[in-house]
Amino acid sequence: MIEQHKHCPICGSPIPLDERVCSEDCEKVWNQRLEKGKKSRITLFIVLIIFIIVWAYMTFLN
Repeated sequence: MIEQHKHCPICGSPIPLDERVCSEDCEKVWNQRLEKGKKSRITLFIVLIIFIIVWAYMTFLN
């Protein structure tokens, strides 16, 4: 029978259930992806706030 495991989300190698990734190289890629996602969410939030401010200005001050 095959031992319980999961696969590395970066390279697909089998890893133990309590590990997130298989190596330091994959850990670096994982962290880069997390940072990129965080920056994308922050950018989206800023754009949304700017849109709401412009909308409020156009609606209430004209």
